[in-house]
Amino acid sequence: MENLPKPILGEITAFTITTPDLDKSLEYYQKLGFRELFRADWPFPWIQITDGVLLIMLRKDPNPYIALTYYVKDINGVVADLDKKGIKFTYRAKDADPVKRFVFQSPDGLTISLVNIIEGFSQPPGPGMLSMPQQDYFNPEKYVNKVCGLFGEFAHPVADLEKSIAYWVQLGFKAVSKFTAPYPWAIISDGLSVVGLHQTTSFNYPVITFFAADMKDKIAKLVEGGLTDYTEKGAGSIVLTTPEQQHINLFKMGM
Repeated sequence: MENLPKPILGEITAFTITTPDLDKSLEYYQKLGFRELFRADWPFPWIQITDGVLLIMLRKDPNPYIALTYYVKDINGVVADLDKKGIKFTYRAKDADPVKRFVFQSPDGLTISLVNIIEGFSQPPGPGMLSMPQQDYFNPEKYVNKVCGLFGEFAHPVADLEKSIAYWVQLGFKAVSKFTAPYPWAIISDGLSVVGLHQTTSFNYPVITFFAADMKDKIAKLVEGGLTDYTEKGAGSIVLTTPEQQHINLFKMGM
């Protein structure tokens, strides 16, 4: 999509998800169309995975946690800019930290982390929904992730849509589309991440969302392959609860 802003938070984006069992989580995501990129035990055990559009950093930790993470070359400059804007950090890197990490939360509780960039990481080429022709939305052969479909948004509930948009604008995002039904919601992007802001009480957690024209068939194949722990959301749509107690929407296109 044209006219997307240039990201100001970093050069690479990922979802950081903690897990008590790295290999169990890796096996789960492999069934969803992801593959392993890297793994290491420093500064903690982790595995980086991708489906060709998204990066996910699986980090060994028994406490459930998900964050929208940016890998940043000039982390001191980005942090200084956010400080000037009044962004309050819940965790700030110490001078002696070998890996610099800064964490803050949106007014609605979505965790955002900044990490000084690690050589060898790269943004997957995609495309996701915002960077492909809309006519391809209904052509499953064009989907990079053939198992789950098109990544659409990292959705989370907000108390006040307009106030939430104003906050995210400070982070370099712009509203790509806004809707009033079935409740006020918007898709925002900084040209790198895609976030959905939903003024609703119908869900109370952040959730990675995929869409597909043939989602009913995709779900059937996943269930045949042993997928469990999901909730149906109408015909051809489900919400997964992952082994890390996070959530993934698999929604029929146009629901």
